[in-house]
Amino acid sequence: MMTLPAVEVLRPGSVAEAVELLRDKPGARVLAGGTDIVPNLKYGMYETQHLVALRGLSKELRYVREEDDFVKLGALCSIDQLSREASMLPALADACAQIAGPQLRRMGTLGGNLCLDTRCVYINQTYFWRSALGFCLKKDGTLCHVVKGGKRCVAAASNDTAPVLLALGASVRLVSPRGERILPLRDFYLQDGVHNTVLQSDELLVEVRVPVRARSLKQAFGKLRMRAAIDFPALNLAVALEVAQGAVKSVALCVSAIAARPALIRGLEDLAGRPADARVAEELARRAQKQCKPLTNIGVDPEWRREVLPVLVRRTVSRALQD
Repeated sequence: MMTLPAVEVLRPGSVAEAVELLRDKPGARVLAGGTDIVPNLKYGMYETQHLVALRGLSKELRYVREEDDFVKLGALCSIDQLSREASMLPALADACAQIAGPQLRRMGTLGGNLCLDTRCVYINQTYFWRSALGFCLKKDGTLCHVVKGGKRCVAAASNDTAPVLLALGASVRLVSPRGERILPLRDFYLQDGVHNTVLQSDELLVEVRVPVRARSLKQAFGKLRMRAAIDFPALNLAVALEVAQGAVKSVALCVSAIAARPALIRGLEDLAGRPADARVAEELARRAQKQCKPLTNIGVDPEWRREVLPVLVRRTVSRALQD
């Protein structure tokens, strides 16, 4: 039986107090819904003595509203809430409805999902299992067991909301004791499995902003997992197309669960002007497969995931165009 280590739970009454606690308690970690950090603490993945619990900030950080040409989503919106209330962004609502199971969706939060720690078959194990292997780059070791001789951790991003919000051109509002900054979500993630976001240790993600124009985009989310429910993604993706008079004006495609950072497929500008039909879906599938190279960082065969990727892209794009 895995038990939690001894930690002190700090309960701030405001965002300002929360970031001050993060500054004053080196190594402190944020506790929102707890659906990811609690199991990871039991695995011994973190060295921390303090958790900054955000439950008391729900009135400040739990909302869905349109304001200043944005759909604004508070970071403490539960995944379940967004699956029901984010109908103006159907791909996001669909992604949220496919995360984990009902109990976890009620506890998990948008901010927590966006900041979800990366996962790898060699790290999300008990301390005993990892010690028998000699540990790895992400925690306590010096070797990567996925890439021979690798010097950078390639644990995979597993958050389902990220590819959707990236495809929709979202930004995030971050707050620290130094003030706040608004950052495009495409600049939020890093290609580093140890710490795959730009969040500083005393910084908190408090809001997601999606341009109102995203409501008019043809959008869809696709997810591949080994079981029909509960599982983390073996592969996930989102597409957003602007279509006018039957032709593509712009398109964004984001693929994730294959590397530490969700991947926006590059070089799609030349698709503007093409008919919005099955040929566009086929071309997006071809380009995604060319640019994405799944690894053995999760317990699903990478070659199979590579072959399934274009199938999932075609199906997701076709579904977006039908809506």
